Amino acid sequence: MRTNTGDTRQPGATGPEGAADRLRLFLLGPLGARRGEVPIDLGPVRRQAVLAALVLRAETLVTHQQLLDDVWGLEPPGTGRRVLPSYVYPLRKALDAPGTGPAASVIRGERGGYRFVPGRARTDVGVLAAEAASLRGARAAGDLAAALAGCTRALDQFRGEPLAGLPGPFADAERQRLAGQRRALHHERAECLVLLGRYAEALDTLSVAPSAQPHDEPLAALRMRALYGSGRQAEALAVYRETRDRLRGELGVEPGDELRRVHQGVLRRDDATLLGRAPSPRAPGAVPARTPSPAPSAPSPASSAPSSGTSRIRRNELPGDIPWLIGRERELALLTAPAAPGSVSVAAVDGTAGVGKSALLVRAAWTLHDQYPDGCLFVDLHTHGAPHESLSPQRALHRLLRAVNGVGDELPDELPELITAWRAATSSRRLLLVVDDARSAEQVRPLLPAGPGSRVLVAGRHRLPGLDADRRLTVEPLVTGESVTLLTRILGETRAGQEPRAARELARRCGGLPLALRIAGARLQNRPSWTLAHLLGRLSDDERRLGELRAEDRSVEAAFRVSYDLLDTELRRGFRALGQTPTAEFDGLAPAVMLGRPLQDTEDLLERLVDASLLQQPRPGRYRLHDLVRDHTRRLAATVPEEAAGDRAAVLHLYTAAGRIASDWGPEGFPTGPDVSRSPFRDWREADAWLEGAGGQLLDVVAFAVATGQHDHACWIAESLVDPLVRQGRYHECRSALELALPSADLADDRRMPSSLRNCLAIADIYQARFPQAHAWCADALRLARHQGDLREQARATAGMGAAERAMGRFPAAVAHLSEVMEVAAGLDDDWLSGMSSCNLGALHDQQGRHEEALAYYAVSLTFAEKIGRPRMISKTLCFTAEAHLALGRYTEVKELTRRAAELALEVGDLQLRAASLSLLGAAEHGLGNLPPAIALQREALTTLTEHTSRPLEREVRHRLGRTYAAAGHPAEAERQFHIARTLAGAEEGGQGSQESQFSPSPQIPPLSSSAEAAQA
Repeated sequence: MRTNTGDTRQPGATGPEGAADRLRLFLLGPLGARRGEVPIDLGPVRRQAVLAALVLRAETLVTHQQLLDDVWGLEPPGTGRRVLPSYVYPLRKALDAPGTGPAASVIRGERGGYRFVPGRARTDVGVLAAEAASLRGARAAGDLAAALAGCTRALDQFRGEPLAGLPGPFADAERQRLAGQRRALHHERAECLVLLGRYAEALDTLSVAPSAQPHDEPLAALRMRALYGSGRQAEALAVYRETRDRLRGELGVEPGDELRRVHQGVLRRDDATLLGRAPSPRAPGAVPARTPSPAPSAPSPASSAPSSGTSRIRRNELPGDIPWLIGRERELALLTAPAAPGSVSVAAVDGTAGVGKSALLVRAAWTLHDQYPDGCLFVDLHTHGAPHESLSPQRALHRLLRAVNGVGDELPDELPELITAWRAATSSRRLLLVVDDARSAEQVRPLLPAGPGSRVLVAGRHRLPGLDADRRLTVEPLVTGESVTLLTRILGETRAGQEPRAARELARRCGGLPLALRIAGARLQNRPSWTLAHLLGRLSDDERRLGELRAEDRSVEAAFRVSYDLLDTELRRGFRALGQTPTAEFDGLAPAVMLGRPLQDTEDLLERLVDASLLQQPRPGRYRLHDLVRDHTRRLAATVPEEAAGDRAAVLHLYTAAGRIASDWGPEGFPTGPDVSRSPFRDWREADAWLEGAGGQLLDVVAFAVATGQHDHACWIAESLVDPLVRQGRYHECRSALELALPSADLADDRRMPSSLRNCLAIADIYQARFPQAHAWCADALRLARHQGDLREQARATAGMGAAERAMGRFPAAVAHLSEVMEVAAGLDDDWLSGMSSCNLGALHDQQGRHEEALAYYAVSLTFAEKIGRPRMISKTLCFTAEAHLALGRYTEVKELTRRAAELALEVGDLQLRAASLSLLGAAEHGLGNLPPAIALQREALTTLTEHTSRPLEREVRHRLGRTYAAAGHPAEAERQFHIARTLAGAEEGGQGSQESQFSPSPQIPPLSSSAEAAQA
């Protein structure tokens, strides 16, 4: 699947490895990147998943369809492959060194897909591959010390679960593959240690080695060998019996050949088989030279001596272990890893309701219980149970003291005296204490035992920052693959395997919560006639889903409701508001606007909800609700309808304001709708950055407005997003948003919307060179605007018709329409419309070869653009002006104009404008005889283009590149570019083939700066 994963040279090597600008990528843990020592923000998790899919197939072309399958799986985005550039472009901006062009980017765009070219990048996966190869060589050469060192270096590359938190089937599969590689390295390290006679270290390694399953036979065999080498033959035989019983009970099979061979070796004391050496002479009953550890299950009489005159009772109060704990290898390894000797180790575990915290703690406790000869105690504080069940610290200490000292003792009632008694009773004991369902550090601190070597495992929905813990972890929902595995274990391979797609979708609907999955599995077990698809249908309605996830006294919603009821009034209000956020992921601004609070106060409130495990934080400053928690918030909000309506209106107004302020049209370009002058955005850059942070979720905002009956806001938001979306080449998203909102236009109170949305759809068509369709939208918009008496929308529709007619070569009609618009725009004092109409009139003269007249119109347009001050409008006008100068052979002027245009296009992130300006700059270099830089610029322009870019623009760039190749003496390359251009021309609706000699725009090929075609908006 993978070919190369990047530079594998080790730190300290000569060459660019140690350079300050070295790009490093980390995949063996949460995805991360650094340039030198500076961390790089890689954006939302789905964007990171795209990067991982490319990096792990480095040097290989990954097709668009592969990326969609990798990251979205069975739920591709509605925009299809057109959404990919909106993920790739921010990754390039983040990963490439300043000044790097697309042709030298680490992510290269090619026809049909993308390719990650590591170049000077270095990945931890690459280092891992090199270390693994090195240790294999060392093992083959018999150099155990070198192999052990290689294992250690390879394991050091892991920083946690590989690709932690990344969505999609590819990430799931790679997580499992890399986790398997990590397990194999742990086994390899333990094997080396055993063969080197370092048995205690081998046991330590095996204690933290993640197991693929409870009946991992290779791990059991290695553990037996290490125990045997330590002189603990009885324990080695006990490991065999436990593994054999588990295999028989769970799988109905006997141990494999290797495990049986090791078992026989232990029985025969076969050092050669088990330890890789001949048996050493020893007295009967003697053990190897290393001092054996005492068997934990048999404490010495000294350790069993009574404390303070009381008899010591060895108790095990742990609840029964569940049959399946899926996908928790990393967490289990952390909880059961060796603790610092002589101290009381405390581990704090938190997570949302139903995520499996208690099951994880019980499994960890059973894994550790043999190490605690003085007892394993379990206390459930019942924080989220009925009030009469809740345990105060006093009640909990009474129970614990009776457990260790026996019943009948007289115990004090006051907490300080109880704490003193508890510390005295445990000071000489080595205990394992499990505390479940804790809500605060104040509940837990009195319960901590005093005995050195004791261990405490604490679980609760709330994070406990006030508790001194040496290890902490948050239990996250299972990924889809793990959820399917758990569901399959519950239902059985046969039933789940009959409906694999329904099983996967059902697992996804349960949101990775083991509680939800177990309830769904129980319902199917109790209803043999139900298919998985039938239950899936019952869960498909978000309003109904939580009600379906109920089985007798077990209910996902009830678990959430208890968490909500324990919040204070302020947090409850904030939690209800989050249900009205229209996107899955958000920052603090939307809740702040809904709550009418300062941003910093709101972020503090959100952090408290994160601590309560009701809100997730995928990365700093970004938050998200679990899908089932979101359903719960919306059901809560429905009980306070006026409050919910106010929250919806506030957040949708925020998105309207952001779109209008970020648009080149400016707030003044939207004559109806809400006043956005008091928005939290200081300027268009801030608004644009906030919208870009939403990534591919903007379509969800429009869909939310439509679904909640906010028809005016649905239209206003779709209208305001046109300019921000098209500047990034996200035409399909732009069109989808407008099509979603169009039915709402007839229901909206703002009667400008029916004509405005049609004018906006024409913009999307013009950007994609669908000129007849654009003309039809504008004609329909003009009819509706006339009916309403709306002069501004009439002018915009007329301008759009003129732009489409110009592109189709209908010059007289275009002149008439655009001239009419110039007069109306002057009367309306609409600088944007005046500037764009003047620009289109200039382009029309350009197409007719009247370049000097065109320059006069462009000068007028540039005056308006400079007055408005929006970089994108200025860049477009500069491109048009440069094109006229190019036709007149004024190459120096072209270079000056296009350099500035390219910088402005880069500033606003307009890929199409950037490509247009780079190509014009390349044409000027060609004209001056500088052919190598001309070729480089045209190629850079091509790599900047995406599949969203209008074909006429790509066609013209390829023509220019072909002409430059021909002039440079590369006829084959020239013909290849001309051939692609002819293919593009033939694919155009109603288009005609281009001629290789064509250089200036023609009626068949609109001007190169076709991003300026949207003058009708």
